[in-house]
Order: sequence, then structure tokens, then C-alpha cells
Amino acid sequence: MDKEIAMIFHNHGLRSYIEVDLCRECPREDDKGCCGHYSPVFYPCDFAYLLENQPDLLRYILSQPGLTVLDYSITVNNTPEGDSYRCQFHSKTGGCRLEQLQRESICRHFVCPGIHWETEENLKPWKDFFAKLTDYENNLNLIIAQKLAQNSLTLRDKDNRQPFFQQLLKLFKEATEIKPDFFAAVPIYEEVKFKRALRFKADWPL
Repeated sequence: MDKEIAMIFHNHGLRSYIEVDLCRECPREDDKGCCGHYSPVFYPCDFAYLLENQPDLLRYILSQPGLTVLDYSITVNNTPEGDSYRCQFHSKTGGCRLEQLQRESICRHFVCPGIHWETEENLKPWKDFFAKLTDYENNLNLIIAQKLAQNSLTLRDKDNRQPFFQQLLKLFKEATEIKPDFFAAVPIYEEVKFKRALRFKADWPL
């Protein structure tokens, strides 16, 4: 079965994301798709965004059950459901309860491999953009984590999370004062459509 798929690329610098209309009719037909196979992980760049824009959401994340808290990251572990799992932020009726800009990078960038959008020649600029963005964000997270470590600040120390986040936000602003050139290599918004052959249930790759 062939289906026309619409993808929308949003260039918001570090908070860039991809929308896919197929998600609303996921071929997995299990009302959770990729959200049944992944636990979101929040890193320093995510914390910086939430501190500046959604501090209440950061407090909510910290209050969730089943967290894995490491020195500089928080994993919101998915919960068992039948023979698989479900992300704690995923609703059976409305999908992800987090807005796109609030999500961590995997959840903002991931497109199921069955779509293989990277093979579209006209989308090569976006493929390059998201590859560079991933490297840039990973490097920022590493730099910020190393500097926090030098100041003996860690998320594991619950009593010192306020100075941890204060220092993290300061380091993030310093590290991102100059924007990389590749941010301007693609438009702010672009919608594309193409057809793909669909397979269903476990035959649709994630």
C-alpha cells in the first residue's frame, strides 16, 4: 500500500524538530509506535531550555517515578505495558503530552526508518543540518558537563540542584553566545510530500 507522507522541518536552532503526519496513523497500529520502545533522556541543553522557558515542567520531570538520575542527565524510564512499554509522556488518545520544543533531541529528530526520508535528494540540506545539529548539541552537553564536574556539581546531589541548574544555565549561555553558521543553512520552515509503501504492525520498522 502506497501512502503520501507529509514531513515538516522546523529550524529553531538547538530546538529544531521534524513533524511527520504518518505518526497520527502509525503503521504499528498499537497506539504508541516508537513511544513504546524508548525512554526520553534529558541533557544539559534540554535543562537550559526548560529553565528559561518551562521551569514548572522541569520540576514536573524531576517528580516523576522511575527516573534514572546520573551526574548530568535524567532518563524518564518507560513503564511496562503488555509485552512492551509506554513512555510516561505518551497518551493513548493524544500522543506525546510534551510540546515539540519541550522534548529532548531524539524525540524531536526521530523519523521511523520505514520512511527513509534521507534518500530524497532534495532533502540533503536537512539531512546535513540535523547531522551537524546532533554533533553540536552532543558537544555542548559534554562541555557543560565537564565544567560542572570541575565545580563538583552533579544532579545526584539533590540538596544542591539549585546551584547545579544556576551554573548550568550560565555555562549554556556562554557556550551558545555565538551561533554556528549551519543554523542559517536551511529555512525556518519547509514542508515536503512523497509516497512510501507501508507495511503494518511488527513489519513496519522502528
